[in-house]
Amino acid sequence: MEKIVIYQVLPRLFGNRVATPVANGSREQNGCGLMSDFTMLALRKLKALGVSHIWYTGLLEHATQTDYSHLGIERDHCAMVKGRAGSPYAVKDYYDIDPDLAARPERRMAEFEALVDRTHRAGLKMVMDFVPNHVARHYVSDVKPEGVRDFGQDDNDGQAFCAQNNFYYIPGQRLACRFDMRGTEAVPYEEMPARATGNDCFSAHPGRDDWYETVKLNYGVDYCGGGVCHFNPVPDTWHKMLHILLYWAGKGVDAFRCDMAEMVPVEFWAWAVRRVKERYPGVLFIAEVYNPSLYREYVYRGLFDYLYDKVGLYDCLRGVTRGERSASDITLCWQRVDDIRPHMLYFLENHDEPRLASDFFAGHGQRGIPALAVAALMGGNPFMLYFGQELGERGMEREGFSGVDGRTTIFDYWRVPTVQQWYAGGRCCSRLIDGEAARLRALYKRVLTLASDETFVSGRFYDLMYVNMDNPRLDHHRVYAFMRVRGECRYLIVCNFSDREGEVGINIPRHALEFLEIPEGIYGARDVLGSRRMRLSMWADGQAVVSVAAWGAAVMKF
Repeated sequence: MEKIVIYQVLPRLFGNRVATPVANGSREQNGCGLMSDFTMLALRKLKALGVSHIWYTGLLEHATQTDYSHLGIERDHCAMVKGRAGSPYAVKDYYDIDPDLAARPERRMAEFEALVDRTHRAGLKMVMDFVPNHVARHYVSDVKPEGVRDFGQDDNDGQAFCAQNNFYYIPGQRLACRFDMRGTEAVPYEEMPARATGNDCFSAHPGRDDWYETVKLNYGVDYCGGGVCHFNPVPDTWHKMLHILLYWAGKGVDAFRCDMAEMVPVEFWAWAVRRVKERYPGVLFIAEVYNPSLYREYVYRGLFDYLYDKVGLYDCLRGVTRGERSASDITLCWQRVDDIRPHMLYFLENHDEPRLASDFFAGHGQRGIPALAVAALMGGNPFMLYFGQELGERGMEREGFSGVDGRTTIFDYWRVPTVQQWYAGGRCCSRLIDGEAARLRALYKRVLTLASDETFVSGRFYDLMYVNMDNPRLDHHRVYAFMRVRGECRYLIVCNFSDREGEVGINIPRHALEFLEIPEGIYGARDVLGSRRMRLSMWADGQAVVSVAAWGAAVMKF
């Protein structure tokens, strides 16, 4: 059994060498990372960090303000593009790779295929976005396989809903967004009749906060007619999306991260996933999902291998780190999904959420260590980190469309300062980053390497909080403690979400020793995340005393 550790990275930003980009700058001004920046050295360094899968975010060709018409790619109207680079989730050609990412844009598919090959030769699996709910306003595939028809190409746009249409329409109404639809263009954007917007805005008047640059795809659900489903015969959109999945799986993609999976009917996933896995049994499906009522259906029906645990553990750990929730709430989080916990994907950062080290989360990378220890070591289920997280990237720059929000932009041509320093022209060396970032990365490496040990992948787990709620030597609001055991390999983990270092006394119940088959006694122990050695008492209904640093984690092997 393998511990899956996913490294999410935007190729557009990863290898960008421009030191001083300008807000809202063009590709020429600010530069752009390339697929070729993922050299064998870089990929092997990520593998050595403890990574098993790499999620290349933004590979598909998407709407952009950069003009690639010389390649036969139709221009996008700037009013329908967020940022100069554009959103990776406004896909304009499902069969093509974004030309921004190619050293020779006319050979972008060959460069993608080379990236797949390098990724696999480095011992990593490739994860790619699948964006099933919406497409860019101006979707035109210039490289689609023979016989494939574009989305909307055969629609009857005189009907608000037709099960075989790819889009939803607002007949007789012109799109009229509640903001300037001209931008820097000579004429405003035109769309007649208007189509429904990606975030289920069935109106001709989407606002700035809507996903106005996208169009909602029609899977046969009549949202304006009471949500009645029309799945027989199979809607055209289903066939188109299955063809896309098979196309990329055929090119060696190992897993699909399915964007906003819950906005697409469950029936489609049941139909499509089975067909993909019949052809490619090893392909994984990862759902971005925020509705816990869907979790068990997705898992028990075999629709998704892994689900985002955003509204569970992520929200809890962020709240605990910020002092807004009690550390004991962590117990409630894993208990709510205990029957499907192996399928829950834990993370502390991704492109949608604030950086861990930002002012909107922890304020410093070191303050994320106790949360990291919980998310990576509590279970054998997958863990995901976002590029630069391991270096303490803060994401506190005003890049352009995004503004200062603690997130690394997905809309602008930019760079990630800590990653840029570590990458340093392809040398990928920890000696090139400052001491603080180097220490943090080394600590991430130890945690992630440890997470792949069999004890943490398949060993027994025991939550110690229930016997420590009234313990004066353990502040259950700021400390979380648990054990992982496999045979004679035993760990006591103490996570300190406070700025106070010192000794913590952890009550050890008799049941824990019996369940984990630990003989009573005094053990020699070593903190595998540091160098401390100590004596650890393991007596039934006694206390084990552990020294733990402020905003730290002690992982005591005994």
